[in-house]
Formats: sequence, C-alpha cells, structure tokens
Amino acid sequence: MKIQHIFFDLDNTLWDHRRNAYLTIKDLFEKEEIGLKYTIGFEEFHSVYHTVNEKLWEDIRDGIIDKDYLRKHRFYDTFMHFGVDDERLSAYFEEHFLDRILNYNELVEGAEYILEYLKTKNYTLHIISNGFKEVTERKCILSGIGKYFKTITSADSVGVRKPRPEIFEYSLSLAGAVKEESILIGDDWIADVTGALGFGMDVIFFDVLNENRPEKSVKVIKHLLQIKNFL
Repeated sequence: MKIQHIFFDLDNTLWDHRRNAYLTIKDLFEKEEIGLKYTIGFEEFHSVYHTVNEKLWEDIRDGIIDKDYLRKHRFYDTFMHFGVDDERLSAYFEEHFLDRILNYNELVEGAEYILEYLKTKNYTLHIISNGFKEVTERKCILSGIGKYFKTITSADSVGVRKPRPEIFEYSLSLAGAVKEESILIGDDWIADVTGALGFGMDVIFFDVLNENRPEKSVKVIKHLLQIKNFL
C-alpha cells in the first residue's frame, strides 16, 4: 500500500531541542551568576546536564522513572555533580527552563522546507512525541510548524511512551490512519525505530548523531532533505 500518513518525532527531529535547551540554560546560568557563585564554567555545567538529562529520558522511556522524578532530578543531579546541594536552586532552574525554552524555537536544518515539500505531495502529517504535553503543542505553534500537522500525540495523553505499541496505536487511531499506509521519522533508535518496527510500521531513522547503526534493512537519513529520497 502507498504511504499516506507521515508521523514525525518532534524533539531533535524537527524542533532543535539540543540547541534551544543550550541557549535556555545559558540564560538561566548567567542570570543566576552560577559561574561567579560556585566557580563553575558554563560549558562544563551544560555538558554534565546533557549527560544527566539524556540518561533520565532513557529511564523515563523505559518506564524506570516517571515525569516528576525527571523534573526533580535533572538540575538537582547536575548541581550535585559540582557539590552544590540546593533544592531551591535546582527547582528554580527546572521551573524556568520549561517556560523559557519556548522563547527559543530554532528548528533542525531543513525542517520547514521538508514539511512544505511533503505537504505539496499531499501526505498527511502528524506528530508523535515522548515529550511533555504542556510544551509539545506550544513548540509546534511557536516555531511556526503547527500548521503542517493534522494531529499531535504526546506521550502524556496516552500514559505510555515510545517504543510501547500503545502510543502508536493511539496516534494512528487519532489520525484515522492504518499502519500499512504510515511511516515514522525519528532520531531515537529505541523509541522510534525499534518502536515502529515492533508495531509493524515503516520507519526512517534520522541519524543526526552519526550513530551508524549496522542494520542495513532500515532506511537512514543524515539530513532532513534526504527524506525526498524515500517520499
């Protein structure tokens, strides 16, 4: 059957979460004068935060922790790495991080172009994200890409995250789509690729970090414009 529905992951596939988070944390770090108060360099702080945050997101994806645990610990654990045990400070960073990250809406290179291209080819486009519901839709709207999507599924709406099949089932049902006519495009090998394939749905792996996975049967792109090779 011919592909009619394209489901995109959002963070780091279309919306440049890594870049937007970097700029947001830099703002908070400078505003609170963390470098002066604790003699911590921003690049080192951000590097530790990135490692902590990635691990927590893996744990939330795998059902080991919940959203509240992640929100309490990503900045607290980062500060603790530098010997700063301050729950109020880490809570301040967390609270303002989620608000202020929406001040930055940089997209992954080629995102708007490829969405326009797919729209002109009459594909129906959707979002299926493991991110928090309260920010997923706002990211789409504020970055200007919300107009391209018929449906937006956030994991919080379903109560499970990719790679669990229930979120794919929910998203396709919301879209009025069948998996034989659908494809997912995402940057997370476990959540997106193994999730979609396990569900029985086609997938394109956006290998933005050059992981160079050995599985030859999976469609792989390194830049969003390469989607044109498949769709």
